[in-house]
Amino acid sequence: MAEMFSRLNMFKLGWRCVKSSTRTITPAQVMRHYSTDRRGLFGLLFDIDGVLVRGRNPIPAAKQCFRNLVDGNGNFKVPVVFVTNAGNCMRQTKAEQLSHILEVEVSPEQVMLSHSPLRVFNQFHDMCVLVSGQGAVVDVAHNVGFKNVVTIDMLREAYPLLDMVDHNRRPKEMNPPSKDLPPIEAIVLFGEPIRWETNLQLITDVLLTNGRPGNPVTSLHYPHIPVLACNMDLLWMAEAKNPRFGHGMFLVCLENIYKKITGCELKYEALIGKPSVVTYNYAELLIRQQAENLGWTQPVERLYAIGDNPMADIYGANLYNRYLKAINRTQAQAHAGDIPYEVFDDAKCSGKVSVGGSFEHRLPEGCSSILVCTGVYNHDQQNLPSDPEQTVTEQQIFHGHRDFHFDPSLTQPSFVVHDVRDGVERVFQLEGWPLE
Repeated sequence: MAEMFSRLNMFKLGWRCVKSSTRTITPAQVMRHYSTDRRGLFGLLFDIDGVLVRGRNPIPAAKQCFRNLVDGNGNFKVPVVFVTNAGNCMRQTKAEQLSHILEVEVSPEQVMLSHSPLRVFNQFHDMCVLVSGQGAVVDVAHNVGFKNVVTIDMLREAYPLLDMVDHNRRPKEMNPPSKDLPPIEAIVLFGEPIRWETNLQLITDVLLTNGRPGNPVTSLHYPHIPVLACNMDLLWMAEAKNPRFGHGMFLVCLENIYKKITGCELKYEALIGKPSVVTYNYAELLIRQQAENLGWTQPVERLYAIGDNPMADIYGANLYNRYLKAINRTQAQAHAGDIPYEVFDDAKCSGKVSVGGSFEHRLPEGCSSILVCTGVYNHDQQNLPSDPEQTVTEQQIFHGHRDFHFDPSLTQPSFVVHDVRDGVERVFQLEGWPLE
């Protein structure tokens, strides 16, 4: 079945992940994963910040871990994809950074940034889009398929009177000239900007004027033009001792400003990046390609997602596991004749976004989540819910996005390990691969 998406909060299926911070691996558990005459076929999804690096500093265990993941020729032994919510650069740049940090050759095809799935949102690629973020946002937008791009700086230049918070940047002329830009048809939020007040003001102007920020606001245009947002991380871990604000915090500001002014909820056409299922589905497509490059003739059976953030990495991997279980169950029912094949044909023709795969493609059986203690999560300071049924007010504040219904069970990892090396060793033991 093709993986179909338009709004990502549609993936609210039911399955519970089991926490295992202290359990040992028994022979019976290992035998469930692989037979004695072959190794298990699996793929690894690595978060970057807090797992492999802290800011610009590599986490010591990461280098040793990746030395064990490549053979004598420097080729990866198993399919590996780096899945990060960062998005203010190109895949090539991130691959070069990882290659330098980990001292192994990482290809751009192994890197998935928060905006990577935008490549398949081709219904927006011909629109005039306003992009927000920092770094090479124009290059990033063109790289994922957008052809007609307007930046916040271009908007400021065209309409100098819009950006008034910083007195030093206000126009010196009483009536500075403005120039027309084409109407903006959609907004793409790549990541946190540098000047939040400028971006919040001008994005709100575009929403209120239906894409014509040079015009006065005469009435409420609702629903507003499409908004696509990448990276919902409220917090992320850099060199500081405590987490820093992420793009999710910027989205909280924008959502509340829009609602305060209009009384209406800001709506997203798509929310991309962990914990969205579309992100993991796209990552599975890349894992599949990596397996083919390794010469594997059998499909990948299991995925293991290693991350440091219970609300993004673990929540997303567990949500994707629910999705895989439900899809595999539905496919099995269809093959048994319990569901007509037309159900899948209807989905394929529905106009929703497809991310690789087909009805004939065999998806992995599931996706296990592995939580490391080198980033956002610190086992000395934070406790995971001991009872998955406890409410958010009883246990913890939900740091996930507004549009994701909180399910405490999804924050519980399959395994808790000290660092990424421990996590990979655990996977190799489970799958019957020798540890070197």
